[in-house]
Amino acid sequence: MGEAKRREELGLPPREKKEAKKDSKSNLNQILNKYPFAPYILGISLLTILIIDLVNYYK
Repeated sequence: MGEAKRREELGLPPREKKEAKKDSKSNLNQILNKYPFAPYILGISLLTILIIDLVNYYK
């Protein structure tokens, strides 16, 4: 016997569907989908900062 039939015979309302929690990964995916060039800009800027810091260290 299925759960729906059993609940109906007992006079219980239908089972409520649980809302799935949003993961932080989905937020990251939404940002990356919105701005697909962001990782490249971040990587290039980090690389330039490291090169500038390296040059200033050996002066």
